[in-house]
Parts: sequence; C-alpha cells; structure tokens
Amino acid sequence: MPITANDTNRKSWLEVPSNSDFPIQNIPFGVFLTRENIVTVGTRIGDFAIDLGALQQLNYFEGIELTDDMFMQDTLNDFISDGQKTWRLVRNRIAELFDVENPKLQENKKDCETIIFKMDEVEMQLPVLIGDYTDFYSSKEHATNVGTMFRDPDNALLPNWLHIPVGYHGRSSTIVPSGIPVHRPMGQTLPAGETTPVFGPSRLVDFELETAFITTDVNIMGENILITEAEEYIFGMVLLNDWSARDIQKWEYVPLGPFLAKSFASSISPWIVTMDALEPFKTKGPKQEPTPLPYLQQKGKHSFDIHLEVAIQPEKSEPTVISRSNFKYMYWTMSQQLAHHTSNGCRVNSGDMMGSGTISGPTPDSLGSMLELTWGGKNPVKLNNGTERKFINDNDTVIMKGYSQNENVRIGFGEVSSKLLPTFVRK
Repeated sequence: MPITANDTNRKSWLEVPSNSDFPIQNIPFGVFLTRENIVTVGTRIGDFAIDLGALQQLNYFEGIELTDDMFMQDTLNDFISDGQKTWRLVRNRIAELFDVENPKLQENKKDCETIIFKMDEVEMQLPVLIGDYTDFYSSKEHATNVGTMFRDPDNALLPNWLHIPVGYHGRSSTIVPSGIPVHRPMGQTLPAGETTPVFGPSRLVDFELETAFITTDVNIMGENILITEAEEYIFGMVLLNDWSARDIQKWEYVPLGPFLAKSFASSISPWIVTMDALEPFKTKGPKQEPTPLPYLQQKGKHSFDIHLEVAIQPEKSEPTVISRSNFKYMYWTMSQQLAHHTSNGCRVNSGDMMGSGTISGPTPDSLGSMLELTWGGKNPVKLNNGTERKFINDNDTVIMKGYSQNENVRIGFGEVSSKLLPTFVRK
C-alpha cells in the first residue's frame, strides 16, 4: 500500500513552524488528556494536538474498518494490534484531511473546534499499556567502553556479544512519560575498599540515551518469526532515558545482570513516531564481523539516521548539551533484536517495548551516558552555569531530543524531559 502520508510536497492548513519535529509528513500517535478532562488517542501537526476520537465520532474515517471505540481509549494497544494496513490507511487519511488543498475539515469550523487543540491545552499520557519491556545492549562503542572500565581493556567485549543481541527483561511498571519527575533510588552499594555493603541513596545516578520500539502482536507462544518479516511487526519508536544507578548496579549485577539499579525509572517521549514516517531515513548500520548466524543475517538498509542529543539543566539554569549521537551507530538492528527475541518461541504482544541499549558513538562528544562522558567520574562535565557534573545531581533535569532530516523534510520525536528529585523518605 502506498504511503501517501510521506509526500514531501504536501502542506498543511495548520501552521507548522520551520524546523518543527511534527510536519504533516510525521503524523505520530499518542494519548492525551483534553481541556474537558477526556482521555483520547491523538496525533500532532506543528504545535496542534488532534483528537482522533472526535475525528472518528464525526465520521472522518469513513471507509476504513475500525472498531467503534478505536480512538476513544486511553491506550494505543488496540490500534497497534490492527496491523500495518490499518496504520497506513489512518495516517494517509489524516494527511489528506489536513492537506491545504482539502476543504472538507478545513472549512468546518465547528468540527475544527472539537477536534483541534493547542499543545499547551493538553496533557500527554503514556501512549501504550506496556505489558513487557526488554532492554538491549546493542552499541558496540558503549559495550566496549563499559567493558574497558570494569574488566580487561583487551577483552572488553564478552565472547557472546558479537554473536547475539544481548538483552534483559526490564520492569514496565516504572516506565513514565516525559515530564514526570523521578526520585533518586535507595539501594545496596559497596563503598570503595570495603567488604560489607551499605544501604542508602545512590550517589551515582546516570541517564542512558536510548530509543525504544513498540511492537504489534508478533507471534503466539512457541513460534518464532523470520528476520525478513520482523520490520512488519514494529509500529514505531520513542526516545528513552533508561535511568541507571551505577553504584547499585556495580554491586548487584553479578551474576544475573541489572535489577534495582535499572527498575526505579525509565522515561519515554510521548509521541510514537511510526516506522513509515522514518522510512526515508533508512541507512546501513556498521559492518558485522563475524557474520551473524543465518537467522540474524540481513542485507541492505535496516538502521536509521536519527540525530540524538542530551542536555542537563540544573534548577533555575539554562540547559547544556553534553552529548550528540546517532542511532545509526547501533551494531544490532531492531529487526535483529526482535527476531532474536522470538527465536526461542517467546511471545511478543501489542504494546511491548524494546529498548535499544545506550547509544554511544565513536567520538568523545557522542557518548550516551555520564559513566562514559566522565569516564566513571574522573573527568567531570562542565555546564554553562559554571558547575560540573560527574553524575546527575538532585533537581537536575535531563532532556533528550531526536530527529531525522534530509533536504526535503524533518521528522522528529520532540523530547523526553525528566527531573531527578531527592530520595523519597517515608515519614
């Protein structure tokens, strides 16, 4: 089915600022609370939120087979379950309705008042009910840096890393949308030179610059999917700050991997950018040596050119950009991650979320965590207000942004912004 929504010649009758992440060619999907305190599924063009529930009730999706309440829900799970054909029909229809050449909705002022909101009139929610969350470890640069710091630099990568997309099962209950603050976690740590752990606030809270993809229903238990099919089951992507407590992690991660160091919070951007919208930005990833086993082999362009940046904003100060990276640096692709995930017959459902793992590039300014940027705290990062950071301080806000751009169009994610609050103390 043609993706007419991607037509770069199309203009919207809604005003779209230059360099907006959300031109009419994007049409992401999210969930928001309206000024009437109604939760609805929506999309965004420029600085306007569009109520798809109202659009459906007013019969603007006539001719597309949708359940009566498809967009009048508080999650996108049912819509995502309908599959790629429905996603494309809906995006194409939205693009047609908001095309400057189409008067149908444009000249119906009453319907416009019901359907269209300014972004400052809505409150973004978590876009999907995330049943399961898997976090991968797929940046070769990041894995090498961490292995160099904590193990032997000559054997930074473990023997399995170049053969499988390493991952672990995360905690979906503490995934929150942008704007929700998180608390510094408590946990066990082992002070330097000591043999007995202590319990208290983590002193080394870190961000991890990641993206995540959201799946549709992929398989039934016991079945795997082919890597050639994997991309059909990926609905779209969000930005992900996978908060980490490095001192807790160092003490607990052997032998089973991350646990409380990672499960206290993960923050995501609220708009899911579809893979169809990102199609023009496909690119080749790094060369994979040795060649992966047959079930993970693929040729062609399966990565994406997505510019990423991280800023730290101290309280009452301006933000300082401390890292600029790119998704295309990832060694393992999303389709390889998903194919591997189902290779043992593990069931993957609509609304499941798969984190990329920290996205670090090859240069010092493209590293995706404070652990790497400061090399374990040895080289503090200087901020615009004159202060320094080894890790994240209380009341710092971490802001991540991402976008893809070519000579014709810019498709962005907006941002994921989260403030670190002091440890919660029960009184």
